[in-house]
This record gives sequence, C-alpha cells and structure tokens, in this order.
Amino acid sequence: MNQSAYAAAGVDIEAGDRAVELMKASVGRARRPEVLGGLGGFAGFFDASALKGYDHPVLATSTDGVGTKVAIAQAMDKHDTIGFDLIGMLVDDLVVCGAEPLFVTDYIACGKVVPERIAAIVGGIADACVASGAALVGGETAEHPGLLEPHEYDIAGATTGVVERSKMLGSDRIRIGDAVIAMASSGLHSNGYSLVRHVLLDQAGWSLDRQIDELGRTLGEELLEPTKIYALDVLDLIGKVEVHALSHITGGGLANNLARVIPGDMVAVLQRSSWTPPPVFDLVQRVGGISQRDIEATLNMGVGMVAVLPPDQVDGALSALAARGVDGWTIGEIQALEGPGTAVLV
Repeated sequence: MNQSAYAAAGVDIEAGDRAVELMKASVGRARRPEVLGGLGGFAGFFDASALKGYDHPVLATSTDGVGTKVAIAQAMDKHDTIGFDLIGMLVDDLVVCGAEPLFVTDYIACGKVVPERIAAIVGGIADACVASGAALVGGETAEHPGLLEPHEYDIAGATTGVVERSKMLGSDRIRIGDAVIAMASSGLHSNGYSLVRHVLLDQAGWSLDRQIDELGRTLGEELLEPTKIYALDVLDLIGKVEVHALSHITGGGLANNLARVIPGDMVAVLQRSSWTPPPVFDLVQRVGGISQRDIEATLNMGVGMVAVLPPDQVDGALSALAARGVDGWTIGEIQALEGPGTAVLV
C-alpha cells in the first residue's frame, strides 16, 4: 500500500515524521551519559557497563498509564503537562524499592497525528524525565483512525531502574515502633479521575472553566495539576537517613497502598488529625455525597508518598525533605497487629 492510499485510510505518515522532528529537541534534553544513539531507531540503547559499579545490581521495572485524566487534557486542549502524570506513575512506583530510574520508553495512541500536539505531549514527558533523573530512550506514536476520535489519545510507558540488592527497601526491614512520615501530593495526581469526572462534570454539570473560589482557580486548572514526582527527593532521602520502606500512594488510596508494604503481623496506625487534605478532596466528597471510607479508598487525600523509618530518623528525614521543597510530616507509627488490616486511619 503506497503512502497516499495509507493516508486515505486515515494514517498520515508525513504528519508522524513532522511530529518526530518537533520532539527531537525535547527528547535530547532527557538524556543520560549512558544513552547510546539518537531518536528514530528501532530500539533505544542504554550502556549497561554503568552497572559494573554495583556489587549485586537488581533491575526493577514498572509500566503504567495516566488513565482518564487524559480526557481533561483533551477537553482543555493543553497537552504539555500530562507527561508528568505518566512519569510520576512510572518512576515513583519504581523508587519505592530504592531503585534509581535509568530510562523510560513511552507509547502514544491517537486518532489523528497532530504534530504540534504530539510534540507537546512528548515535551512534557521529556521534562518529567529530567525531573526524575531518567533518560527518555525511545517511544512509539500510533495513529488509530476509527478506533479513536481525531482529538483523542492515550499514553502509557515503561521504566527500568537499578538497585543494589543489599539496599533494597521493603517490608522485611520494618520494625514495630517505626515512624511513618507523609509527603504532600500536588493534588489528585493521576488516580480516581473516573470518579472525579463523574461527580463534578457529569452529576454536578460543572464546566472546566468554572471558577471555584475554594480552589482559587478554575476547575480545569485544578484537575490538570501535574503529578508531583518524588524520585530524586526519595533517593536523596535514602542517602541521608535510614529508610525501611516506601509506598507510592496511587489508586486505592493511602491505607490500601501503605498496607502493601506492611508485614502481616504489624499495622500502620495513621492519624487523620496530622494533616488537612487540600480543598479539592473535600469538594469531590461534598458534591458527590461520598462517604469518608469511599473517598479515602479512592483518592490520595493529599499524601503522595509515605516513608517508614526508625523514629530517631524522623527529624533528619523531615529536614532533608524540606531542603528539597517537599512538605513532609509524621503521620503515624507501626504497631503490633491486634485487629484486621495492616494500615488504618484513626
């Protein structure tokens, strides 16, 4: 099939080529010294000889997408921040074991390749890679006419990192009496948007350009707030204080995600009184008439990352986070399990 016939079927190869040209500068910013080659090959290359400095290197990998938050970006025709949501979901899942993110690949499926829009998406992904310390080594943009509308797209990606086996973090390190510290989220991040959109856009009928006084901006601006990326902050924290475990607070909420790293004979007791969630969480709960249990089991409630560490490390940890501009606080402690559940809010 020649190019003109392919274009008649809805796939514009020339537009794809223009998109690649527009994104080259962005991808060039998101490099590490270990990256070999440039953009446009069949595969991305990362020089594994860099791992020779490890005694027992363990590779870690994570894959994810952004979910229905992309519908907000499409409705607002603003595409240069959604990459932070993708990279945040990838690298901050990876870093909880103590791994340093090394490189990322991305995948964009769209109904129609609009070069400027694709370049904006990739530009955001590249900027987020820089913020996480990872290299963007490759990706794919696929045009799916008939499957997606011309303005629609979805993005996903994968990342690989490395950690010294003896330094891997996890539940086996946690001890009774450990402190739990929280790191503030930048808002909703990239989880629970099916619920948020249903409540605020469908049920309440609010428009994205509606000014919300309690938010201090429009609804769309709040919903499109980029995900906070913690990778470099957490790696810095691990290098300065003793950390036993970490939990990335994503879909399922604070308690459910923290429970994934708590040993079965212990419980993380978290104090609701230790923080006030940002206004957007109360807004969704109030407008939707959602129970406390349901909202906490869906949204991050203002906590994006949690660290478990010895109590004598708390002051140093909070100081290290503050020095990097991360708002942190003591949210709870690890106790012996006496009832159901390995993480509870009280």
